[in-house]
Amino acid sequence: MKMNKIVCFALLLMLYSMQAMAAQPVNINKASAQQIAESLDGVGLSKAQAIVEYRNRNGSFKHPDELVNVKGIGLSTLDRNRGFIRLTDSKGTKAQKSS
Repeated sequence: MKMNKIVCFALLLMLYSMQAMAAQPVNINKASAQQIAESLDGVGLSKAQAIVEYRNRNGSFKHPDELVNVKGIGLSTLDRNRGFIRLTDSKGTKAQKSS
């Protein structure tokens, strides 16, 4: 019984740490598709490529909410990643967080 609790705790800890590593701040106006896919939770390479293609066609994102205009990115994905979406670099200029 005690061993089951230890195994369950270890699995939960591992799952939590994997999720914490998944999402990290990323400038969606400069990042490559690979960087976006590695940084945002629920965004794989194909969705990240769609973000980059949208950016190339329409110019830089002015607000994180514009991501819902990208095919495959919905409100759920946007809301899950709001704290990690940046529109500017943090070097020299204050990074804009989505609100």
